[in-house]
Amino acid sequence: MDKKMEKLKQDYMNIQIPTELDTLVTQSLRPAPQRKRSIKWYLGSAAAAIALFVSGVNISPTFAQSMSELPAVGALVKLVTFTEYTAEGDGYHADVKVPAITNMPDMKLQDMLNEKYIAEDQKLYKEFMAEIDQLKDKGRPNMGVDSGYEVVTDTDQLLSIRRWVVQTAASGYETMKYDTIDKKNQVLLTLPSLFKDGSYVSVISENIKEQMYEQMKADPDNKHYWIKGESEEYPTRGFDSISKTQSFYINADGKLVISFNEYDVAPGIMGPVQFVIPTEVINSLLVSQEYIN
Repeated sequence: MDKKMEKLKQDYMNIQIPTELDTLVTQSLRPAPQRKRSIKWYLGSAAAAIALFVSGVNISPTFAQSMSELPAVGALVKLVTFTEYTAEGDGYHADVKVPAITNMPDMKLQDMLNEKYIAEDQKLYKEFMAEIDQLKDKGRPNMGVDSGYEVVTDTDQLLSIRRWVVQTAASGYETMKYDTIDKKNQVLLTLPSLFKDGSYVSVISENIKEQMYEQMKADPDNKHYWIKGESEEYPTRGFDSISKTQSFYINADGKLVISFNEYDVAPGIMGPVQFVIPTEVINSLLVSQEYIN
C-alpha cells in the first residue's frame, strides 16, 4: 500500500462524531471524544471526509482499485458505505448503513445528497436507541432496525439509488426511498420535473389501478390490493391517487417505476410493491424523451 493511500485512509477514519452517538459501533469512523459537538459540525466534517475520500480516488489508482472491489460499487466508484451505526443488546439490534456518493463533478449536489443521507440515518439510529432506552426499564424490548442501500439503475446518464429501512417489533415494516440523478447534467430528478403539467397524477394513478385489477384477476391467491371504493366496510380507504412526491425511479430500460412502501396499498405479506408505467401511457405528457422511452 503506498504512503499516500495510507494517509488518506487514516485521515478518513479519524473523523470524529458527536458524543451523543458514543454508544454506536462504526466501521468507518472512530468514537467521538468526551466533549459535545453540534450536528452541524458533524455534517460539515462528514462532507469534508467524503471530499477527502473522493480526492483519494482521483489521485491514487491503488486507492480507486481497492474501492472498486466493494459491493455495489462496480468498476467506477459511485456509491460507498460512508459509515455504519451498529448496536446489539438483550432483545434488540441495530445496523444502519450510511451511503455516500462519490466522483460527481457537481460537488454541491454531491454534498447535499450525502449530508441528507448522514442526517436521515443518524436520526433513524438515535431515535431507535432512545426508544430502546425507554423500553429497557419495562422488560426485553424485542426490536430491531436495519437499513441499507443499493444501486438499481446505472447507465451512462442515470444513477438511481434505493435506500431501505426495515423496522421490526412484533412484525416488520419496510420503507424505501429513491434518488435518481442525471449524471450528465448533474440534476436530481423529481417526479413533477419529468412532466409538462400536473395531469400525469391522474393518468398514472388510473394505470396503476388497472394493473392492480389485472394482477388480482390473474393471481387471486397471492395478489390483493386496497383500492378506494372497493371495500364495503371501509369504502373511503385504499389507493386512489399517487402524490406529487410519490416515490419513483427510472429503471435501466428507461421506464418509470412507481413505488409504494409496505402496507401503503397492499397487505404486509406482499411487502413494498412497484408498478412499471408503460411509456405509451405517459409519452404525450413528458417534457422530453431524454429519460423515459
